[in-house]
Amino acid sequence: MQEVRIRLWQAHANSEEIGRLPTSYVYRTATTAALDLVRRRRRHEDREPTLDTAPTAALVSRSGADADLLASDLGAAIMRELNTMVEARRVVVRMHLAGYEREEMTSLLGWSDAKVRNLLYRGLQDLRERLTRAGYQWPDVS
Repeated sequence: MQEVRIRLWQAHANSEEIGRLPTSYVYRTATTAALDLVRRRRRHEDREPTLDTAPTAALVSRSGADADLLASDLGAAIMRELNTMVEARRVVVRMHLAGYEREEMTSLLGWSDAKVRNLLYRGLQDLRERLTRAGYQWPDVS
């Protein structure tokens, strides 16, 4: 829903214009947004393990209940550490973890590619260091 609203607001800044749009246009915008989300998630699943997926991938080899407990613990630790980050880094890292590409982040946030790239790189590095200090181990993905 949020993505559809953003797309409509970007295409039609005036709220009166949005109210006069035909239903088919809104439906087509929603369909396109849903397809883009599916494609983005598929691309994200097909990638090699990265910083945000490596710890969870290491948990898969454990038994079901054990892995669920460790994964929820890791998720809570990630959220805890993200909440202590500088806001700009936190926003970019959360968007990255949600599956957004850098190009999408630059357009949605209105920031330059260099700014987003720098915030993402430093934010992921900072998150990894914080989680390592908290006792989480990182598998070798090379």
